[in-house]
Amino acid sequence: MNQLSTEKRAAVVAALVEGNSLRGTARLTGVSRMTIEKLLRDLGTACVAYHDAHVRGLKSQRIQCDEIWSFIGAKAKNVPEQKRGEWGDCWTWTAIDADSKLIVSYSIGPRNAAVAYDFMRDVASRLTNRIQLTTDNFRLYLNAVDYAFGMDVDYAMLEKHYGAYVTSGSAAHRYTPAKITGVKAATITGSPDRKHVSTSYVERQNLTMRMHMRRFTRLTNGFSKKIENHAHSVALHFMYYNFCKIHQSLRVTPAMEAGLTTCPWDLQDLVALLDRSEVHGQSA
Repeated sequence: MNQLSTEKRAAVVAALVEGNSLRGTARLTGVSRMTIEKLLRDLGTACVAYHDAHVRGLKSQRIQCDEIWSFIGAKAKNVPEQKRGEWGDCWTWTAIDADSKLIVSYSIGPRNAAVAYDFMRDVASRLTNRIQLTTDNFRLYLNAVDYAFGMDVDYAMLEKHYGAYVTSGSAAHRYTPAKITGVKAATITGSPDRKHVSTSYVERQNLTMRMHMRRFTRLTNGFSKKIENHAHSVALHFMYYNFCKIHQSLRVTPAMEAGLTTCPWDLQDLVALLDRSEVHGQSA
């Protein structure tokens, strides 16, 4: 079977990380959709392995965590009986370094205690020193953070209050977020610095995800139909965001700011992860 050249693979990845769907990428690059899907699966797997092995030993000071909603196949209320357990709501949990803007950890799954515990334990395992942690007021974080960090964290929870939601017939109004009327910060553990109790950076990352991944765009038919492809797309996005994308305010990539690399990766460097994984697989 013919294999795509590195340049062609890079062209496919360039289209995917800029928010194009699989079919849109096929039209732009002239590569078949099934070939693109296989490339996404293989590269997504390689991105997960690289992130797990190399985004470690971080000297972060401030971490913010949040969850962003999406769905597989259909929203939970619309899932047909034969697809229950396969389709439905899906949450992406993210932890960002507020200074380097590096995505420290991410997890995909339901919004439940088991995922919260695994996610916070993974965050803690990648850090080398005591941090200040901020989350929203989702109650499952309380036990999960205690389980992962114990008393070795300065942890605050940010509770936002919203104005009353007034319904109208327009779609624009339906998808307009309610206005924030107040914010309350609660110290949970340690002595967090009040001026750094914020979730602004991780919430801004939610917008970046929706802009760079078609699967997260609202009101389109580009949503994920398989959880596996959804996970591969998220892994590719975060690898691109951490190592390739120059952050506008930092003027370097998050990985450079965090000391994980000395120069920005280009898309061919990202695609080269496939060759690394293939060599590793042959030697295993």
